Amino acid sequence: MKTFQLLSELPPLIGEVVATSDWITITQEQVNLFAEATGDHQWIHVDEERAKAGPFGAPIAHGFLTLSLLPRFFEASMHIAQVRMGVNYGLNKVRFVAPVPVGSRLRAHMKLLSCDAIDNNGMQMIWEVTVEREGATKPVCVAESIARHYP
Repeated sequence: MKTFQLLSELPPLIGEVVATSDWITITQEQVNLFAEATGDHQWIHVDEERAKAGPFGAPIAHGFLTLSLLPRFFEASMHIAQVRMGVNYGLNKVRFVAPVPVGSRLRAHMKLLSCDAIDNNGMQMIWEVTVEREGATKPVCVAESIARHYP
């Protein structure tokens, strides 16, 4: 885990991959719980037998489940000590580049694209987050995540 003491340590890192998360495994239970929470019960996610005969050969995670893991990836890979609050401000771009079969291991690489001062001595950061699947040649998700942090 990368630890920073102050927000001011981040602007010099613009353009760099600042952190990489640990691997996490996507389980069928997670997929089923996400389906319950969102009402998205499409068979390619929750019907294991039908999904085995489908286009991906197995059930796959919802794209939005993969996207919803971004806070977990950030929390597990970096910490800014003198920040009292961070908020998700939104997304600029999101692409689901490849499927995530259940049982896959994922991790994320966070590249800092910009840092801008905002009110209340805060900082808005835009991160390019690339989520990779272990053993795959292309990422499963690429997103520009906007976060605001306040000391």
